[in-house]
Amino acid sequence: MITSIVMIACSTDSIPEVAEAIAELDGVSEVYSTAGTVDLVAIVRVREFDQVAEVIAGGISKVPGVLDTETHIAFRAYSRHDLDAAFSLGLE
Repeated sequence: MITSIVMIACSTDSIPEVAEAIAELDGVSEVYSTAGTVDLVAIVRVREFDQVAEVIAGGISKVPGVLDTETHIAFRAYSRHDLDAAFSLGLE
């Protein structure tokens, strides 16, 4: 699984509509509205590298109201949640 974190600048008067449209795209697992230099952060999870371009350049960037995107590809996850699940034996 390839995970990308996409920072999105959008028209401030349409943040909720842009976020909802992005959240509906295949490959987008989560969208967060944020404070700071970007308006939205989207998490994109796809199986193949070529799909990253399809989702971001072919999908997110074409949503009306999106002004700019910056994409970061994740190499490895260090979430405590993921580590707990990986080492769980299923014992209660």
